[in-house]
Amino acid sequence: MSSFISENFLLQTPTAEKLYHEYAESLPIIDYHCHLPPAEIANDKNFDNLTKIWLDGDHYKWRAMRTLGIDEKFITGSASDKEKFIKWAETVPFTVRNPLYHWTHMELKNYFDVEDLLSSENAEEIYNNCSAKLKGGEYSTQSLIQKMNVETICTTDDPVDSLEHHEALEQSDFETKVYPAFRPDKAYDFDNIAAYNRYLEELEKVSNTDISTLSDLLGALEQRIAYFHSYGCRLSDHGVEKIYSTEITSSELEHAFERLRNGQTLNTDQKKGLSYHIQLELAKMYDAKGWVQQYHLGALRNTNDRMLQELGPDTGFDSIGDFSQSQTLAKFLNELDSTDQLTKTILYNLNPSDNEIMATMIGNFNDGSIKGKMQFGSAWWFLDQKNGIESQLNALSNMGLLSCFIGMLTDSRSFLSYPRHEYFRRVLCNMIGNDVEKGLLPNDLPWLGKIVSDICYHNASEYFNF
Repeated sequence: MSSFISENFLLQTPTAEKLYHEYAESLPIIDYHCHLPPAEIANDKNFDNLTKIWLDGDHYKWRAMRTLGIDEKFITGSASDKEKFIKWAETVPFTVRNPLYHWTHMELKNYFDVEDLLSSENAEEIYNNCSAKLKGGEYSTQSLIQKMNVETICTTDDPVDSLEHHEALEQSDFETKVYPAFRPDKAYDFDNIAAYNRYLEELEKVSNTDISTLSDLLGALEQRIAYFHSYGCRLSDHGVEKIYSTEITSSELEHAFERLRNGQTLNTDQKKGLSYHIQLELAKMYDAKGWVQQYHLGALRNTNDRMLQELGPDTGFDSIGDFSQSQTLAKFLNELDSTDQLTKTILYNLNPSDNEIMATMIGNFNDGSIKGKMQFGSAWWFLDQKNGIESQLNALSNMGLLSCFIGMLTDSRSFLSYPRHEYFRRVLCNMIGNDVEKGLLPNDLPWLGKIVSDICYHNASEYFNF
C-alpha cells in the first residue's frame, strides 16, 4: 500500500497549504539542540545497514516493540540486524496514532524515496534496498545533514569532552556549522558518590586544576566554559527533574562538598543546596559569556531498576514526572534577574499539565532588552507529537507571543530525524490556517507568512546569532 504522506499531509485547509508551501517548506533548519555524535559527523560515517542508523539507540521504537510483546533479543539483544529490522517492521502497523507511525513513513520517503507503508510483507525488501543505499556517498552523515538543508547543529557535550571532532569540523569544508553545547549535569549529580568523584578526576585532568573545594570546582567549570566558547559554543543545557532549592549557608555548602570529596553521602538538604548553588553560579558564567541557557525540566528517569541493571540508562524506561516546578524555578530566575545576570533562557517542559506554568513564567522575566529573551521551548520527548506540539503552541499563544517563538529542534541521536522539523512546520501552518478558515484571524497571507517563517527559522537565527 502506498504511503499517505502526501504533499499536503497534515494541512487541512487551503490557507494552511499556502502557508506551508510558500513560507515554511524551503527554509533552512537550525537544530540548536540534538544528541548527534560529533565523531560520526566529523568522520562522515556511512552506516552498515538500516538497523544501525535507524533502530540502534532509538528508545522510542524500543518501547513500542516491547509493548507489542517482542522479545528483548530482537530489540537490544543478540538477533541479527536484519532480524531486528523485520521485528520493527512487524510493529509499525500497530503504532497507529503514535508519532512513530508518521515519523517512520516520513523518514522512509524523505531519505530513501520509499512510498510504501512499512510492514512485515515488505520489510526484507525495504531493508535490503535502503541498506544498499546507505553504503553510498549520498548517505554519509554529512550528506544526510545537507540533504535536509540543515544550516546549523548544536550537539550536546560534557564539560570534560575534548571537542576534537568539533575542531576537525571547523577546519573542514563541511558547510553546515556544528557547534558544541555545554551540558554539565554530572557536575551536580551526587547520587553515586564514587562515580561523582571519578568524574571530578576527569574534570581535574582536562582543566589542569586540583578540585579540593567548591570554589575549585566552579573555577574548573568556568575554565571549561571558556574552552567551549573558543570552539563556538553559545549554549548550555541542563537536564533536571526540577530546580531544587533549600536554605543553606556558605559554610554548610563548603562542608557538604568536603563530605563528597571524602566519599561521604549527603542528606537531602545538602544535595538540594549544593546543586542549586552550582547551577546558579553556572548561570552567572553563561550570562558573562552571552550564552543562551536551556533547562529541560520534568523527566522521571530510570524507573525500572531491573532493566537499568541489564541495559543501562537511556534505553526506554523513563517517563513524564509530576514535579512541582513553579516556586523554585521562579526563585532561581529571580535571583539571577535581581543582579542583572539572567541571560537568554529556554525552558522545556515535559509534563503537559505544566504548559501554562511555563508559558506564564517566561513573561515574568522578559524585560524588553531582547526580543523573546525568555522562551517556552518546543514540545519535547513524549510531547513532540501532533497533540503535544499543538498544546505547547496553544499555551504559548494564549499567554505569551507565539510570533517571538524560536521553533523546533530534533533533540535526537538519529541522523534520520530531521523530518521532525517538517512535521512541526506542517502542524504550525495547519493551526494558523484553521484559525483563518474559522474567521479567528484575518486572511492576510503576507503577514501570517512572515510570522510562520520567523518561527520556523528567522527568530532562531536572530536569537542565537551564531
